[in-house]
Amino acid sequence: MTQLTRWEPFRDLVSLREAMDRLFEESVVRPRGMAQAPGIRGSLAVDVYETDDDVVVKASVPGIDADDLDISVTGDTLTIKGESRAEEEVEEENYFCRERWYGAFSRSITIPASVQADKAEADFEDGVLTLRLPKAEEMKPKAIKVKTK
Repeated sequence: MTQLTRWEPFRDLVSLREAMDRLFEESVVRPRGMAQAPGIRGSLAVDVYETDDDVVVKASVPGIDADDLDISVTGDTLTIKGESRAEEEVEEENYFCRERWYGAFSRSITIPASVQADKAEADFEDGVLTLRLPKAEEMKPKAIKVKTK
């Protein structure tokens, strides 16, 4: 028995558009040498959230010494820089698999609220950097009392 399939000319256009979008994203937005996935060269995985008093940033930086991190706030941009160094020298031809990376990394994040950078606190434990950036007084929520007449 023969089955008829309805031809939809726009279906082919949509799949071509999806393929072009994927090609553009993989080659221009996220080139392979600068992938955004955690654990790949040049990336830094972060979580950013806010509480009533602080903007909190957590970054995964396993294997990095706290002294090798450089943290700065300029305007509304937080920048975390660091460098991972090779522990030992092994000849290239002796490797079976080499997935760990070494070298400099950097990540800039736009902070969603005005903060007091001079009062920021940074903690580093078990490969996780936690930054607490106190919000500026004008950014903190304030209660307004309603008066009745």
